[in-house]
Amino acid sequence: MKKNQEWLTVNEAAELSGYNADHLRELIREGKIKAQKFSIVWMVDRKSLLAYKMKAQASGEKRGPKSEN
Repeated sequence: MKKNQEWLTVNEAAELSGYNADHLRELIREGKIKAQKFSIVWMVDRKSLLAYKMKAQASGEKRGPKSEN
């Protein structure tokens, strides 16, 4: 691990952000948040996650299922 970076498990990142763990995995695959695999565990970069969340909130991105209206 690099110094000055805090790594979170996907479950810890879900608790911190309020995002579902599956959604976080999707964001990792899409390259929207930084993550790294340590052995068999994916770890999320805390700074990257918080930056993404702030950007999503600023743009008005909504979480959860889309309404059918």
